[in-house]
Amino acid sequence: MAIFYDTHAHLDYPDYAKDLAEVIARAHAAGIAKIISIGTDFASSRRAIQLAGRFQNVFAVVGWHPSNADGAPDDIRAELRELARQPKVVALGETGFDYHHLPGAKPGGTPADDERYKIKQAAIFQQHLEVAVEAGLNCVIHQRDAFEDTLAHLRPFAGKVRGVFHCFGDAPERMRGVLEIGSLVSFTGIATFKNGQNVRDTIAATPLDQFMLETDCPYLAPVPYRGKRCEPAYVKEISEVVAQVKACTLEELSQATCTTAKNFFPKLG
Repeated sequence: MAIFYDTHAHLDYPDYAKDLAEVIARAHAAGIAKIISIGTDFASSRRAIQLAGRFQNVFAVVGWHPSNADGAPDDIRAELRELARQPKVVALGETGFDYHHLPGAKPGGTPADDERYKIKQAAIFQQHLEVAVEAGLNCVIHQRDAFEDTLAHLRPFAGKVRGVFHCFGDAPERMRGVLEIGSLVSFTGIATFKNGQNVRDTIAATPLDQFMLETDCPYLAPVPYRGKRCEPAYVKEISEVVAQVKACTLEELSQATCTTAKNFFPKLG
């Protein structure tokens, strides 16, 4: 059986409160050897660390999601530094920009609200990058409707911090822009969707050693589970489609993506 990693999961979410041990066991049975649970604020990050302590094959990423920026302290660096010291914390994030649900679109919202929100996201993103440099870790990048701003903000850190643009769904030209600054992309179950041809086109154009696989569970369950709760075991279905797109064997895809993950997450082991 070919071995794969789920490099982006949210195992601390309440979706898994009742059967997490079984979810982990199913992942192991499907050949998913390592799972990275991603924090979305400090409470979520601490839960991810606890899960990494509970399960040998689970690791943690700690940070503050841009969609939660309004709830973040003005300066998160001291707490980030402390969390990053934990032995199974392999990166910082997820961090970046999300302009999909701007406060200006809400009743009573104004363009000034949007500007303030974007400024707070930028400040939090910057702090992640600064701490990542200090800690010798990379960053898990979230961007939605904000690709150019995200890339521009990361670019000055090229050579010091790498990012993985998770759940990548943009065109090959944008993928190449990410790779040009030494960063990576990661693909989810969208690759299996009937309407996911754009993602498959980008996968086809991405070098075999420059991307990783993930579920982003509990979201984006691949075919044939689409519409249901996603879980790390489903990297198996994602890998089968990606191998077809790349015209390679599952073993070749396993070797490439697991090596890429180990290089990107230096504490993954």
